[in-house]
Amino acid sequence: MSFSHCLCNRSELKAILQSPEVGAYSFGIASAGSVELTAVHTYNRWLEAGYNASMTYMERNNGLRENPDGLLPGVKSVVVCAFAYPRPTDIKWRPGVLRVASYALGDDYHDVLRRRLDIACTKLKEQYGGEYRVCVDTAPLRERYWAVRSGLGCIGLNGLLIIPGAGSCFFLGTILTTLELPADEPCTLNCGNCRRCVVYCPAHALVDDKSGKGTLVDARRCLSCLTIEHRGELPEGTRLGNRLYGCDMCQTACPHNRTEPAPEPLPEFLPRPALLELTKETVENMEHDEYAALFKGSAIKRAKLDGLKRNARACD
Repeated sequence: MSFSHCLCNRSELKAILQSPEVGAYSFGIASAGSVELTAVHTYNRWLEAGYNASMTYMERNNGLRENPDGLLPGVKSVVVCAFAYPRPTDIKWRPGVLRVASYALGDDYHDVLRRRLDIACTKLKEQYGGEYRVCVDTAPLRERYWAVRSGLGCIGLNGLLIIPGAGSCFFLGTILTTLELPADEPCTLNCGNCRRCVVYCPAHALVDDKSGKGTLVDARRCLSCLTIEHRGELPEGTRLGNRLYGCDMCQTACPHNRTEPAPEPLPEFLPRPALLELTKETVENMEHDEYAALFKGSAIKRAKLDGLKRNARACD
């Protein structure tokens, strides 16, 4: 049975993806195919400049990044879903505590989005057939590229996807499917003359692209990358201020994250109270058992205990 015979309008797909069980704030649909050459060239310039820092995995599987057919043979459609998490400006911090990026204050988004999107895929398969693959950040898929192609939003100068009228505090989860769904028009918006994120980045990690179009994120400088992805000691002279894990400055500075009302976060992403009370002394003296219990099911475990202690030492 073809998609055109079984899913006649977008409202039926919306009813599944934005149901309480799945909880997508918004979604967009793009026709699958090869990534445009301009996007491929931009990515290659980023790699050639060494801006991926220690993230060598970004250099692998480029063939898969350039066409999702390698991730799901016969893929016809790419459905990109956005799930809200709390804005940094909505988090109440008390003096003297170390800060964690707002996206990491709740449960690990990889697990949450995969579980919720698997529910959507089960319903779609039961009703319409087809094959599906859920991708949440770990697969070599150009999620933000496909989010733009699907009309969901635009990529800001800070490298994050911005949803018009809603901001950038969203996780992206993608469903690849062999169903041929009606594609949305790509988003053509951009940041215009606004460079607030560039100006306010504490590490000056947003650098102009040599092509003269937009900016690239230099992960060698980015405090988010250094506190999460970097292994070993931090570069000499690195000071993190009160940042233990991640950095929200580019999102805090972005005017798009000042719209009211803010999108409602999923309950899994609401802050765990204990993560709002971490001090430099607490982290530096933390034992492994305490670490394992405190960060169970949290994305923060990516930095490991040694990484968190290293970060705490670099905090003021």
